[in-house]
Amino acid sequence: MSLIGYTRDDEGYLVEPEDWTPEFARTVAVELGIELGPEHWDAIEFMRSYQEQHLVTPDVRYVTRHMSKKNGTGRNRIFELFPYGYVEQACKIAGMKRPRAWSTG
Repeated sequence: MSLIGYTRDDEGYLVEPEDWTPEFARTVAVELGIELGPEHWDAIEFMRSYQEQHLVTPDVRYVTRHMSKKNGTGRNRIFELFPYGYVEQACKIAGMKRPRAWSTG
């Protein structure tokens, strides 16, 4: 897998979220030491859909609510899936720009 053709900023975030592909996600996940499973993809797909609809990276609260409703998981499940943080891992893998101001929910 290669990230050739993708432009990332100095912190590793995708510069143009519309350039995101599942291949990009798998490659970045490997870089970050995460093996993507169904729950990861559910979170990523929700994040991508939310960003497309609202033109902003979803706050972690929206993702945890989505996962809770769909899977019955607790509030901390997102942090179990992305142990080094929602912004640092989930947002990078999902191809989001780094949020300027952030709430960790």
